[in-house]
Amino acid sequence: MRKQYVIGEPSPWMVKYVPLIAKKGRILDLACGSGRHAIWLAQQGYQVDAIDRDAQALSGMEGMDNINIHIADLEANDWPYSDQRYDGIVISRYLYRPLLHTLAEMLKPGGVLIYETFMVGNERYGKPSNPDFLLLPDELLNTYSSLLNIIAFEQGEETVPKPAVMQRICATKNP
Repeated sequence: MRKQYVIGEPSPWMVKYVPLIAKKGRILDLACGSGRHAIWLAQQGYQVDAIDRDAQALSGMEGMDNINIHIADLEANDWPYSDQRYDGIVISRYLYRPLLHTLAEMLKPGGVLIYETFMVGNERYGKPSNPDFLLLPDELLNTYSSLLNIIAFEQGEETVPKPAVMQRICATKNP
């Protein structure tokens, strides 16, 4: 009998831009946590590499079709995927600046980067509040505009699902 998975809803930003990724393509879900996006992507028919440092969070995805889980502490130079190429890379609510350029390199030609995380101003609402984990205004746009084709970009305050200050980008690599 197939295991049943309970997940949170994927973010509207992901839902809107994931259709740009090649059908049944290979996607990296970086710092995936318990897998709300990885599970949803797998259910859409994508092949997902779900990476996080929290083995317990990843354990809920063990044995699920279309998901390969990988335990890796990305901030401790435990980065085993620099030679991999993906049709899509998704990141939600995670920032580790040393990987930003590497992510663009890891996309296949025509690949899609979908990224959303907190930015400066979020400290008013709680965590994260450390500047190391908060994007500067326009940071994703400035980082990726010379590396990828920008499809969409937004930043600012939001109230749903809870108050936060977020920045989002969707970009593609030239074919």
